[in-house]
Amino acid sequence: MLTLGQTPSIPVVSKVPTIILGMGALFGFPKQSDVLSIATMVSSRRWPLISSYGASGRTQSRVSIQSSFDQVIEACKFLDEKWNPKYCGYCCTKNHHTKFFQQGSPDNVLHGTVIDNKVCHPKNNDFYLGTNAGMIGIMRQTHYHVLLDQAGFSADDLQEFVHSLSYMYQMSTTAIFVVAPICYAHLAASQLGAIYED
Repeated sequence: MLTLGQTPSIPVVSKVPTIILGMGALFGFPKQSDVLSIATMVSSRRWPLISSYGASGRTQSRVSIQSSFDQVIEACKFLDEKWNPKYCGYCCTKNHHTKFFQQGSPDNVLHGTVIDNKVCHPKNNDFYLGTNAGMIGIMRQTHYHVLLDQAGFSADDLQEFVHSLSYMYQMSTTAIFVVAPICYAHLAASQLGAIYED
């Protein structure tokens, strides 16, 4: 018989009621001014089981992640003016030209490897995380940037949290290349884009 399992202890998040949001956007090419941009946001639905998400999306001529985040803050204030949750904002990308290999070998670094010194910015809080195994020589680790951290994650706790979220994607039995909320947001944006193409 299947039962709902509890989410394993994830630093900070498993101790405090938390909503996890993922945002994604699809943009037309620079010379396609008639193509609408699509912004989507997904959120976890039931704490502490953070692997279930709901989605919403919209189209407009310009999409701003900042304006979407501001709307989340407004919505929280609308629910309760006294509610003052702590916010954390992270940005991730795989659109970079940095690749990592095991020392003295052409093999990719092992999945779960965090690179957070020497090649990262000396003052900004950023890191690379390789969450999944890929073909030798073509694997790019995801580059994460901390934009806002009111929860006070330590660097190790944040990296463990992000790594844990890479295992929460329901369509995969292994870790995925980027955290699940962002994959769900991109999936929702793609589906919304397909609707508007028709």
